[in-house]
Amino acid sequence: MQPGQVRVLVVDDEPNIVSFLELGLQNGGFKVRSAQDGFDAVVQAKEFLPHVVVLDIMMPGLDGFEVCNLLKKMDKMGIIMLTAKEEIDDRVKALNLGADDYMIKPFSLKELIARIHARVRNLFPELLGQVVQGPFRIDDARREIHYKDDLLELSRTEYELLKFLVMNHDFVMSKNSILDAVWGNNFTGDENVVEVYIRSLREKLEDHSRQLIRTLRGSGYRLILK
Repeated sequence: MQPGQVRVLVVDDEPNIVSFLELGLQNGGFKVRSAQDGFDAVVQAKEFLPHVVVLDIMMPGLDGFEVCNLLKKMDKMGIIMLTAKEEIDDRVKALNLGADDYMIKPFSLKELIARIHARVRNLFPELLGQVVQGPFRIDDARREIHYKDDLLELSRTEYELLKFLVMNHDFVMSKNSILDAVWGNNFTGDENVVEVYIRSLREKLEDHSRQLIRTLRGSGYRLILK
């Protein structure tokens, strides 16, 4: 990853947290701006066009929920809620409004940076040139995936499916989430098409024991990096 190309907007009404995040993220090579209230956050987002926003919830003026809702309507950007509010209802509300992630204060800067990296990998792979995940190397510009240094011969759909599984490795991906990500929200065909393409990928990956792409009955599929 080349974090120097990544713009991060920090939004929090606590000056000490803002200063800590600005210094830590700048030392990590990110381009950083900050805002200490919701109204300024919207203004800064329009000017700065951040790739990722680290957003508090409890702020004067517009709260983080309202800011998240507005930002998601403006442009493509990852939003990580960073807040002391740990109630399940707050998490659900934030995610339903479009937040991509949710972290509770106190937090680890190292973990926050890892989550920023994850958002960039998912939303802006062009910033990375190539993404390496375990034995996989994804070159989005060439639409190529190497596995253990071997170039895989993949159709366009196989490429998108494998990329989605790799980028979300270790998480269980349901058939519906795969269909939405790979085939699009308007897909009206048979959901069993996912099984067909998973079978094809296993053949090309020589995953005959199904230990790389695992099936969890009733839940979906999970790619395990080796």
